[in-house]
Amino acid sequence: MAPPGPQPEATATDTNPDGSVVALKLDRRLRVRRALETISSVLVDGSAGKTAIVSSFGGESAVLLALVAEVAPDAPVIFLETGKHFPETLRHRDQLVARLGLTNVQSIAPDATALSDEDPDGTLWARDTDQCCTIRKVLPLERTLAGYDAWITGRKRFQAATRNALPFVEWDGQHVKINPLADWTADDLAAFMDERDLPLHPLTKQGFPSIGCMPCTERVEDGEDARAGRWRGSGKTECGIHLPKDRAA
Repeated sequence: MAPPGPQPEATATDTNPDGSVVALKLDRRLRVRRALETISSVLVDGSAGKTAIVSSFGGESAVLLALVAEVAPDAPVIFLETGKHFPETLRHRDQLVARLGLTNVQSIAPDATALSDEDPDGTLWARDTDQCCTIRKVLPLERTLAGYDAWITGRKRFQAATRNALPFVEWDGQHVKINPLADWTADDLAAFMDERDLPLHPLTKQGFPSIGCMPCTERVEDGEDARAGRWRGSGKTECGIHLPKDRAA
């Protein structure tokens, strides 16, 4: 007897009476497909011009990087090496690069003269967080992206109230900016990481859902925005790289 052909997926009307489960699985599958198609269009087809990925190698970065590796493992991935990262972040970066086969990860350091002039003792973060971020993140990224037409980020709407209207594609004043995971939820990310058996950032289970530089990142309490631990108590919500260019400096 010939083996049976492909079987149709379960629906709410046959073997699975719970329509909400079917809908959730389909929604997640479509989100992955849409994100992958967007990334492929940009990195493989060149639909936005010369494009780089910018990654913090933080708590959720493995998802975007896994999708990138699936279609373009040699795409340029920019990591801002601020000199203030948690050691766990640097180890996680190296683990992901090896695991996913990424071949073009670029660690971008701040300008040595700027550090010597404005942060000689490494404590600028305690006096002026905006200027510290400008020297260690904003200016190095602007310098690096000068040769690109577009960049891809891993931002999501659920991460903070300031991101709840995040578009999939935007103009930052100088570049096209693509956010292929904008509508993904925390559950979507967890499901994808579980399905792909992706390694977790070691600090995520210790109460750090959003991980930046060590001096300016704290644990987050239940019910808080994922980014509530970043620059806590300062009123600051972004490092500056995601602000319009006329506001970033």
